[in-house]
Amino acid sequence: MEKVIKIKSIIPRTHDVRSYRCERPEGYHFIPGQATDVSINKDGWKDEKRPFTFTSLNDDEYLEFTIKSYTDHEGVTNQLYQLKEGDELIIRDVWGAIEYKGPGYFIAGGAGITPFIAILRQLKKDGRLEDNQLFFSNKTDRDIISEDEFNSMLGDKVTHVITHDPSTRYYAGRIDEAFLKEKVKDFRRHFYLCGPDPMVQAMQQILSKLGASPDAVVFEK
Repeated sequence: MEKVIKIKSIIPRTHDVRSYRCERPEGYHFIPGQATDVSINKDGWKDEKRPFTFTSLNDDEYLEFTIKSYTDHEGVTNQLYQLKEGDELIIRDVWGAIEYKGPGYFIAGGAGITPFIAILRQLKKDGRLEDNQLFFSNKTDRDIISEDEFNSMLGDKVTHVITHDPSTRYYAGRIDEAFLKEKVKDFRRHFYLCGPDPMVQAMQQILSKLGASPDAVVFEK
């Protein structure tokens, strides 16, 4: 199934991340945390499919994708960065294994936050956000996607972890075994992981060592 959708608006989120709000096809639904394969409806790019997560909710009148663009090479995200309102994307069937299973800890690295944006927005809307925490790792403060929204939504339940700027106003360091021992009060809860593959693999090993059940660790397999 392929559907062509028009970009309605583009919202800057950081220096290299934008949200693309697009037409929503009738009857097109997803579970918060899921994704679809997206390509650009232009000659030479229609078959260049990339997976992007929905950051809108099913109740929204639009579909939203929040995407980091890598402008240092001629790829899909660089092309996306050059698009304007009225340009078109091609979307396909919904897929993805990341969905909310119950209260716990969300651990994200960089643009890996995107599946959690929709999940946390839905939990807030449903009044079920309270028992969840977010650990969000970025290189610098300016790389934090939707920083104000997360701070407002989660308050002291979000910890921004900054890896490459000792002068950060947040937690300078890394999400590692020592960090999790300090911050996690109950390893029997759910853990939601998304980020670069090495980070996700390292988190799985650390969580297993610290007593988390493999069945309670949710990530894109």
